[in-house]
Amino acid sequence: MRILVLNGPNLNLLGTREPAVYGSLSLQELMDELAATHAKVSIDHFQSNHEGELIDRIQHAAGRYAGIVLNAGGYTHTSVAIRDAVSAIGVPVVEVHISNVFAREDFRHVSLIGAVCAGSISGFGLLSYKLAVEAIIGLSRKAG
Repeated sequence: MRILVLNGPNLNLLGTREPAVYGSLSLQELMDELAATHAKVSIDHFQSNHEGELIDRIQHAAGRYAGIVLNAGGYTHTSVAIRDAVSAIGVPVVEVHISNVFAREDFRHVSLIGAVCAGSISGFGLLSYKLAVEAIIGLSRKAG
């Protein structure tokens, strides 16, 4: 089973960006730990600060991945284009956030992509990603 983990803008700054909010692990350390936790699953990951690159990866996921773990970062609250790509592909997507977006600024309470995702997980740091992978595994078993 293959799962794609997509990380949006500013997530390349993990480990140095607001460690009290986002933790002290770098993005690579987070992805390494995620892969180690799910050794029987092939996890590919990609990060971009560019909306179009994320959309391209989402569009190419059909037929390649059992699901996508998507932390769209700030695009969560602004990108109709990412929402449309998720809606179009027929691959389960689990929306993930490291911080509890509902305990933050009001604008972060609205997700444009959440309604077209299989589910959303926020506020558990790295555990949010682990739970999302588990959700995709469960969805895959249910569908298969």
